[in-house]
Amino acid sequence: MSAAAHGHNPAAWTGVVISFVGFGIAGVAMILPSPLLVWAGLAVVLVGGIVGKAMSMAGMGKQPSTNVYKSVEEQTAARKAAIEARTTVAA
Repeated sequence: MSAAAHGHNPAAWTGVVISFVGFGIAGVAMILPSPLLVWAGLAVVLVGGIVGKAMSMAGMGKQPSTNVYKSVEEQTAARKAAIEARTTVAA
């Protein structure tokens, strides 16, 4: 489960916070009927995605897990070894 976890890093949090602020700006702009501010809010949302991706590429994102198999062959071999270990213990 932890190998599939995502979003627990500075890049993800920064991108989400910036995007959240952009959605807030666009939402307020819709109440105030200001098309220019709606577009500005949507631009901030896009900037949040770009900043999050840039931070991730700079090494502040999720690091590769050592628990994930590199190839299908490696995964198949590990499954066979686990089944073999269970059958030898049971016998």
